[in-house]
This record gives sequence, structure tokens and C-alpha cells, in this order.
Amino acid sequence: MDTVSYLESLPLNKIIKYPGSSPKNGVPFTGYPRQHPSEKHKLILVYDPLGESPTVMEFKVDDVLYAEEVHSAVTETGEAAPLIRLWIRKGAHGVILEPFEVNDPITLINKSRDLGSRFLIET
Repeated sequence: MDTVSYLESLPLNKIIKYPGSSPKNGVPFTGYPRQHPSEKHKLILVYDPLGESPTVMEFKVDDVLYAEEVHSAVTETGEAAPLIRLWIRKGAHGVILEPFEVNDPITLINKSRDLGSRFLIET
């Protein structure tokens, strides 16, 4: 599903493509979007899908202010993952799904407190 089709398949709301400069009331996140499998008012964004540690994020659709298409990421085998930049409303709450190793004690693979540096503002 291409980005435009994905955005059109989301529930009707105020998501629009943003043609201008960076909105002051939003924070950008670039990744591969997926519709949430069970909650239609939420979306999943795979941040840095082809990087060393992709991060799965969840946002409410109503917190997405603007969306813009960016380049596609391409795997070594030539598969393309269309990327979009979502501008999420400042103050909104998102969820980061973090992998862990089942052990005694549990070992976190990505430490949440170290993730902040990965999400620098992109423009």
C-alpha cells in the first residue's frame, strides 16, 4: 500500500499533507507507517526501519497534524519501504514498543533512556 493510500485508509480526521515550513506546534517523526492491527484510531510507525535498531512507535491518529512523503528506504534485495514524515502534536503521548530478552533478570535490548538521542528533530 503506498503512502497516499495508507493515509486515505485512516479514519477521517484533519491529517493533511504539509507543503510549507516546519509547523511550530508539532514534532516530526520519519518512518514506515502501518495501520494499527486492532485499534483503528491509532497508527504504528516503524522509525528507522532499515537501521540497526528500528523502533516501533504508536500514536493516536488524532495527534497527527501533518504528513509529508519523503524518500523510500531500499533494502539490499531491492525492496522499497515508503517513508513518510508525520508531524505529531506537541504534548501528545506516544508509545515505544521496546524489545527485551526473556531471562532472569529480564535484559532490555534498547534502554529507553538512551533512545531520546535517536529522535533528534528532523527538518
